[in-house]
This record gives sequence, structure tokens and C-alpha cells, in this order.
Amino acid sequence: MKKKPNKQLLDMLSNIAEGLGQTFAPFCEVVVHDLSNPRNAIHAIENGLSGRDVGDSVTELGLARIRDPEFPAVIANYANTFPDGRKVKSTSIGIKDESGEYVAALCLNVDLTLFQSFQGAISQFTRIDDREVHEHLEAGGGSHSDRIHARIDEFAAARATTPRSLKPADRKQLVQELKKAGMLEVRRGAEIAAAHMGVSRATVYSDAK
Repeated sequence: MKKKPNKQLLDMLSNIAEGLGQTFAPFCEVVVHDLSNPRNAIHAIENGLSGRDVGDSVTELGLARIRDPEFPAVIANYANTFPDGRKVKSTSIGIKDESGEYVAALCLNVDLTLFQSFQGAISQFTRIDDREVHEHLEAGGGSHSDRIHARIDEFAAARATTPRSLKPADRKQLVQELKKAGMLEVRRGAEIAAAHMGVSRATVYSDAK
């Protein structure tokens, strides 16, 4: 018979399961398996999405670990299914004792139904008609803002960074270039540049001096 894990280990795993279950409720089931007792392996279960209870039997992965100490300790993000057909993303973590034998497992089963619903809703909401319609939602059109954005993006990309992450010295150089190109003289030019770089208009005016 497989050596039983000590109670302290199972209690510690149960506390971890409780914490994970509360953190990721209601869409993540967390299960502690006692691999020394395959017929009644489930020692603790949080958010019982699969319909199982404490005292239920071990899964196929649990049996595989019982048979083979070389079985992978961590199998993450594998496809699974709840009894009612809901799609699940699962992660199973094997726990060994000091002799190298698997004695317990901590498993997480994430119900993907909610996320797939979100994904579908977001996909529908963000879908746009492929029509040749061009409009800029700002007074006076958006062509000059596009040019300012493009100039700033090009400058930042050449330095392997983003507009909002430019160093002060680089930002000052960029603002000087925008000023020289007349881009700060157009209507709201300084405001557009400031917003794209994540700084205030006062900073742009200061850098432009």
C-alpha cells in the first residue's frame, strides 16, 4: 500500500486550495487528492464545479502518478471537460514525499464557459463593417493628429521604446523636431502631442523652448 502523506501536508494543501478557490471563485475548482487512498482520494474540494465531493475517487492522472514516480510533476493548461459538457482548462501538480513517491496532488479546473461568453460578446461588440467610410471624431478633422502621432511613434520606435516611455532628453529632442516641422503650430498640436506622450501641455511647451 502506498505510504500515506502526513496530515500536516494535507492540511497545508487544503489551506492553499481554500485560498486559491476563494481568489478565483466562482470559475475555478480546486481539488486536493490523497494519492495513498485512490478509492477515496479527494481530501478537499473548493468550488465544486465538477459535482464531485470529498471522498470521491482519484482521476486518471492520479492513478498515473501512483504507478509512476517519474510522471511529470506539473501538467499545466490541458483541455478537460466537466460531466455536463462544459469546457475546462486544467492544471495538475503532483506532490512527492521525501522518498520521491507521489503522495498528493493539487489540481485546478477552470470553467471556460464564462470566458468564452465574454470572448463572443467582445468579438461581436468590436466587429465593424468593412465599408469605405472615413471620419475623424475631432473638430477640424484628424489628419494633423495622425501626422503628429506617426512622427512621435516613429521617433520612439527608433529608440526601441514607446512614446510614453521616452527619456526626458529624448522627449525634448522630439518636441524640438515637432516644433521645427511646424506640428505644434497647428490647432491643438501641443495638446495632441502631449496626450500621445503621456505628459502635460506645460511639459511640451517647456521642452519646446
